[in-house]
Amino acid sequence: MSAEGPGLELRAIRITHRGRLLVALDAAVGPGETLTLMGPSGSGKSSLLAYVAGFLDPDLSGTGRVVLDGRDVTGLPPERRRMGLLFQDALLLPHLSVAGNLLFGLTPEVRGRVARQKAVEAALAEVGMGGTGGRDPATLSGGEAARVALMRTLLARPEALLLDEPFSRLDAELRAQVRSLVFEESRKRRLPVLLVTHDAADAEAAGGPVVALAAGESA
Repeated sequence: MSAEGPGLELRAIRITHRGRLLVALDAAVGPGETLTLMGPSGSGKSSLLAYVAGFLDPDLSGTGRVVLDGRDVTGLPPERRRMGLLFQDALLLPHLSVAGNLLFGLTPEVRGRVARQKAVEAALAEVGMGGTGGRDPATLSGGEAARVALMRTLLARPEALLLDEPFSRLDAELRAQVRSLVFEESRKRRLPVLLVTHDAADAEAAGGPVVALAAGESA
């Protein structure tokens, strides 16, 4: 994404369930900025992320346009939207090593075995995990798994990050560390970020605007 690009635009997004409005949002997130969505369960936060990413539950209906770096991606399948996602769980593939998980996420634009291995090694070193590529994901701590999940997402070269409560399963100290890492990396890469959270400390660390959602209300 160009550093001068428009970032992520959510134009008149409306998510409904059987005719009942869950959430309505019209917003823009610039490169390197974070928009935080806060609200109780049932306010449609995760459903909105799913609509933006392209995998809204078929029981729900969504309208509105998702524009990323000037491209209208609303009609594209998830794999063509260039959205990176992080969830509550790291979701590392158990049958692959740490390096294998990163190779799985690495964009095919990086070609050749040596170049791909170097990209993975550099990613691990960037988050203080150099030399851990051969480890089984089951042996990682929560913080280590979160860092691997982040780098796997970033190695796919997304043009935006969607964060669905990604820090909520970590203890307070690890939460602060991983949160700082995620926002540092997103700012460095000039990625627009959409964060869903219940924690005001997450919103404060993100440093951007906050939208408080309640079921059936617009923002």
